Amino acid sequence: MKVCYFIQAHKNPEQVYRLVRTIKKSSPNSLVVIGYDFTNSSISMGYLQDLPGVYLLRANFSIERGSFSILQPYLNCINWLYSNNLNYDWLAYISGQDYPAQSLSNTESFLSKTEYDGFIEFYNVLSEQSHWSINEGLHRYFNQYYTLPRWTRKFIIRTLSIWNALPLKLDFNYELRVGVAAKKPPFNQNFICYGGNHRHFVSRKCVKYLKEFVDTNPNFVKYYKKTILPEESLVQTILVNSGKFNLFSHHKIYDDYSKCASINGSPKTLTIEDYPKIITGEFFFARKFEQDSEVLDMLDAIIFCNQQVIKY
Repeated sequence: MKVCYFIQAHKNPEQVYRLVRTIKKSSPNSLVVIGYDFTNSSISMGYLQDLPGVYLLRANFSIERGSFSILQPYLNCINWLYSNNLNYDWLAYISGQDYPAQSLSNTESFLSKTEYDGFIEFYNVLSEQSHWSINEGLHRYFNQYYTLPRWTRKFIIRTLSIWNALPLKLDFNYELRVGVAAKKPPFNQNFICYGGNHRHFVSRKCVKYLKEFVDTNPNFVKYYKKTILPEESLVQTILVNSGKFNLFSHHKIYDDYSKCASINGSPKTLTIEDYPKIITGEFFFARKFEQDSEVLDMLDAIIFCNQQVIKY
């Protein structure tokens, strides 16, 4: 039984080093692949050279929130794993600000026995179960967006009343984009648009299907490249619509969005006060943490004492 932990990060290299060392100490047989955005800061593998099974994939392109560039390192990791014929049973998609919520030996033992093929949050983006409004689901995935030059921002804001009268959608959350309703979205009653948190744990057979679908459906990928926050929909939409997998609709990562200021915002930074909620045994990991937070030392005591057992 082997898990590949894909860590996507763009800052705080010291925090990434600590996470990698914790993973390898708790799970010596695991693979760790770091997808690091070198356009923002840098990371050195010299600090991890004593650890076997740790690899670095450089992201030398600009990664922008809300765009397909967020998802591209994950897809690159999958292609790299196949190109190098590396053996693993599960793929975990986590961030550099995640940390184990219990011993990874317990997590991996659970994964080796579970009836599920993946732990990934999913819901129909146009249903009452969605964490977003129907308008938000339409806004994200049923429009096609085009990034406009920065110099146009002031002009567009001044003439917003005119734009509002046109069938166009403006997105100011990240880059300035203008969207129009897609003429032929890839979704229908038999192929539903799903969404959810983009962090997840999926079995190798899910990864295989995902890779094959992406490789053989370039127009589908091209469509998602013009959506907002594609990382929160593409994987779910592919895997759930396949009907081939028994998926548990939770990513098994503890996070807290209850005080999130906006739908596109970040979860709460976890502290000591969150510790009891983190270690209930229901979660594989938790996020997000600040570097050298005292709660990480408290989690180390749990992780390396092998005390926790995952629950459903």
